[in-house]
Amino acid sequence: MSEAVALGEALIDFTPAGCSASGNPLFERNPGGAPANVLAQLARLGVDTALIGKVGDDIFGQALRETFRSVGIRTDGLILSQDYNTTLTFVQINEWGDRSFCFVRNHGADKMLTPEDVNYRLLDGAKLFYFGGVALTDDPARSTALAAAAEARRRGLLIAYDPNYRPLLWKEDAARVLKQGLQFADVLKVSDLECQMLSGEENLEAGSALLSEQYDIPLVFVTLGPKGAAFRFGSIYRQQPTFDVKTVDTTGAGDSFFGSVLYRILRTGKRVNELSSDEIDEFMRFANAAGSLVTTKKGAVCSMPDLGQIQALLTRAG
Repeated sequence: MSEAVALGEALIDFTPAGCSASGNPLFERNPGGAPANVLAQLARLGVDTALIGKVGDDIFGQALRETFRSVGIRTDGLILSQDYNTTLTFVQINEWGDRSFCFVRNHGADKMLTPEDVNYRLLDGAKLFYFGGVALTDDPARSTALAAAAEARRRGLLIAYDPNYRPLLWKEDAARVLKQGLQFADVLKVSDLECQMLSGEENLEAGSALLSEQYDIPLVFVTLGPKGAAFRFGSIYRQQPTFDVKTVDTTGAGDSFFGSVLYRILRTGKRVNELSSDEIDEFMRFANAAGSLVTTKKGAVCSMPDLGQIQALLTRAG
């Protein structure tokens, strides 16, 4: 039985790793995918987790399964397909640690997750269900993800949603489709650009209010990159800075942030609307520390900090 279940893409991030002797760029193979990253952070903090998804029955998919198991993510719901390939992402990182992406996904197994593939027994006894926008780019994965979110809501699970907008993956109006996921969210995480795109408001305070009110979302987090994060809780909007660390790679920082916030919410034993704004403020500081720590290493799944590392950064920062 798992406390937290995520549905969606698991993939390989190929991240820059210097150059060969002949001067050609080298790439390091890192496990990734937002749902896997969020679960890895939760698992690192001691939460029992499980992933529902589909990868290729190839060297990459097999490596992902083994890595997930090694970090504490159950893979009962991860299907290895002989018909489709594991999705690959090549990441380019600039001098500030910010990323751009190139996806190899035309025959990606993650897009082909069907309703029949979902093991709903994994939701038995679970408290949290997470899904993200990459699963919504194509059917059948889109219909599968929305159906699973509806089932999680019927069962009364806490539902976390991250639109995770990646322009290169979309062939249609992304905002229209991504808004379909908002109807299920109890906790929403959006980047500043996603908040503007989905709300139509340039001002983030106004945009977060619109999303919260229009879609009846109790708690909205807005990540601001090196500027930290903000939250919207009813009429309250607060922002906090991030932490001063030596950034190497920002891959997985937002997922670590979200996983850490969800961990703190789960450990209260409260429903989201029972939380206080001061509690959420403290949760966001904790999550900012976690996300900052991830940026000091390359990759995501294997870079998630544990409780001691997060608390040590919080103590040093004062």
